Amino acid sequence: MEPAPDVKRNSFPSMNFEAEILTTPHDNSELYMIPSMRSLTAEEYVEAFKSFLDHSTEHQCMDEFNREQMPNIMAGLGIGKSTINVLGVGSGTGEQDLKMIRILQAVHPGVFIDNEIVEPNPQHVAAYKELVNQAPDLQNVSFIWHQLTSLEYEQQMKEKGTHKKFDFIHMIQMLYRVEDIPNTIKFFHSCLDHHGKLLIIILSDSSGWASLWKKHRDCLPATDSGHYITCGGITEVLRRLGAQHRVYELPSGWDITECFTEGDALGGLMMDFLTGTKNFLGTAPAALRRRLRDALCQPECSSTRDGRVIFCNNLSMIVVES
Repeated sequence: MEPAPDVKRNSFPSMNFEAEILTTPHDNSELYMIPSMRSLTAEEYVEAFKSFLDHSTEHQCMDEFNREQMPNIMAGLGIGKSTINVLGVGSGTGEQDLKMIRILQAVHPGVFIDNEIVEPNPQHVAAYKELVNQAPDLQNVSFIWHQLTSLEYEQQMKEKGTHKKFDFIHMIQMLYRVEDIPNTIKFFHSCLDHHGKLLIIILSDSSGWASLWKKHRDCLPATDSGHYITCGGITEVLRRLGAQHRVYELPSGWDITECFTEGDALGGLMMDFLTGTKNFLGTAPAALRRRLRDALCQPECSSTRDGRVIFCNNLSMIVVES
């Protein structure tokens, strides 16, 4: 038997380890290596998430909710108080937070707003602080940032033995990354003051995400580390808690046309966001890539408008009473 040929080894950095894969080309000319699939790092997630926001109507959908519903929701907050306490959980870069704070200012003119933020991503915290520094219209608003996960914040508060009460708490599109969703909701609901409100924004059961996760889960890689949760799962938790709540449904879309163009950089970022995987199109097996693209085209996931593929990104806004 002839000795095995020497193989040149390269390693590919992953999140906590170095992975390497040997593969044999179709012509058996020599062995070469491809990087393994891995989850997105925090920094890579920021870039992939931006590709989603830039090509979806998610923020426009939230703006419509802010315009049509938030003034009435906020009117009953902090009645008779000189300070309204607000907590943002998973606030990201703060654009939506500041929009809601401005509505609160308009509904309760002259009242001081004490705004606290729980956000683990340092890039997001830095961007939020810069946004505040550039805003001249945030008089009577204080900001405190906790660079922590929601669980770390909860543990800190429990270690102190007491936790601050808030008039308004919001959790916008963040429960997918929480370890224990029922207990997280239970804890933050317990942080509400009398007549306080908790706003949870989550994907709708009518969204393409819900269909993708329910009917085509086999198309998603194990590197997608988030929880597949939509509105129905949250309202079930709230019912078990006996928490009174109301759900508002708003339509939203995401243009994913570039996901179907080979070699398109934007499409690559979108697929990374969709799968939670770094360079999904470059590292996933061809059969998996094909199955996922086929699933994305299904009518329960997306529609075609003027030659563009629009993924259904409908949102549910859940307002929970204290």
